[in-house]
This record gives sequence, C-alpha cells and structure tokens, in this order.
Amino acid sequence: MAIKTPEDTDERYRAPALEKGLDILELLASCGEGLSQGDIARSLDRSPNEIYRMLSTLVRRRYVTRTAADDRYSLSLRMFSLSQRHPPVGRLIDIALPMIRSVTNQAWQSCHLGMENNGDIVIVASVDSPGNWGLTLRVGSVIGLANTGTGRVLAAFRPRSEAITMLERHKRAVGEPEIDKKAFLTRLDEIRKQGFEIMPSATTVGVTNLAFPVFDPHGRAITVVSCPYLERIDSLEVPDFDAVKVLYSDLAAKLTEQYGGTLSADAIAG
Repeated sequence: MAIKTPEDTDERYRAPALEKGLDILELLASCGEGLSQGDIARSLDRSPNEIYRMLSTLVRRRYVTRTAADDRYSLSLRMFSLSQRHPPVGRLIDIALPMIRSVTNQAWQSCHLGMENNGDIVIVASVDSPGNWGLTLRVGSVIGLANTGTGRVLAAFRPRSEAITMLERHKRAVGEPEIDKKAFLTRLDEIRKQGFEIMPSATTVGVTNLAFPVFDPHGRAITVVSCPYLERIDSLEVPDFDAVKVLYSDLAAKLTEQYGGTLSADAIAG
C-alpha cells in the first residue's frame, strides 16, 4: 500500500475556487491602482472567463469594487473593515490605543490615526484630550487628502506613482477645495525631506496639525499619527508645542517598531 505524503494530503483537500479568490484579493492588495479583468487574468496566468464568476462574486459580496467608467477592480472598504478586526492592522490599532491614551494624557492634546483606502483618507482610531475641551475626529470620518496633514503624510511616504494614483482616485471630502496637483506633489517632496508634516489647519482657525508616519515592513506609511494642536492660554501648565511634537513623533516611532516597520528609501523612490 502506498504511503501518503503531506503533499498528497494537501492536494486532496485543496479548494481551487477559494484559492482563485484569494489569488485575486492578494493581487489587488499588491497593486497601487485598479486592474481590469484582463490585467488580473494575465497576472494570474488564467483566462478572463475563468475568473469572471469569481470577480462577480467578490463584487457582489462587496470585497471588491468595480468602477463603472473604466471597468477596473480594486479592494473595497469591506476588506479594510475586516482588517481592523484581525492582525496585523487590527493588532496595530489594539496596541496603539493604550499608547495613544498615555501620550494624550501627557500632552493634553487629542490624537487620531488615519489610513488610506482607494484614495479615501479614513480615521480609524481617535482619542480625546483629557481636559474639558479638545478637537477630535470621529472614527470612520473621511477627511481631505491634500488639505490635511494625515493625507499629505500618507501620500508622501508612498512611491510617487502610488501617490499620483491616490490623487486620481481621491474624491474630495466635505469642504475640501480643488487640489492643485503640482503644488501637492511639491509639498510631498518637502514632507519626505522633513520626515513629518506641521501645518496650520486648513479646516478651522487656531489649530496646528502635527502628522507623523507609521511605516510598514516595506517602508510605506501604513497609518499616520496626527495631533490637532491647540495652544492653551490659561493657567494650566501643560507641555508646550515642541514637547508635544516630540511626544507624538516618539509615538509614531514606537508604533512603527510594533508593526515591524522600517523606513526604506527604495519604497518611496520614483
């Protein structure tokens, strides 16, 4: 009687349809822009007809979106939602929240984390200032790309081609002005050299936005630690602007370490 090897067992329990779907999701996750059905078929060495039904199912289940204009496929926010409940991004947020609370208690300033999905800049975690007042953004809020520190830093620490794709896909948030592409890309170059963004809020008066990148293992900004800094003028003694900047910069560095991330010049070149 022949002895079955582990490879034989693995082959017996393969699920080709499931593997096909996972191949599609992994391919879309690795691309900075949407892919056509033909692009996907060629990348996976399959015929367009072979993947049509799988793509239709993924679109119906809202794991993948399809643009009506050019019939291109990309990952949806449903994948983002699932990722929050599962490592590594979910674990990052779980780890980040107590660290953020500790820093906000020291700084007496609010903090939020923002991520990018298909050109949208989404707030995925938010912690209030411990004082009686502060400025925070609700989790799930969609904010601007070019007029926020979070959006700028997320784009700055991506390959140039990916930043341009983000810009092309981006749908302007409520109140966000039209984006000057040339000025936007020039500002990204400046942010890369500086390593972070400091800017007066483009949304409200009296707020200075601080934004620091958190890097993934490939050297890309996976999320951004942002602080809408408000200067106190009463008698309460709290850290000044420079001290707050150090606190949030250190927080971003610690989160990068927790995520196993690193800053790679190659990841943002081009």
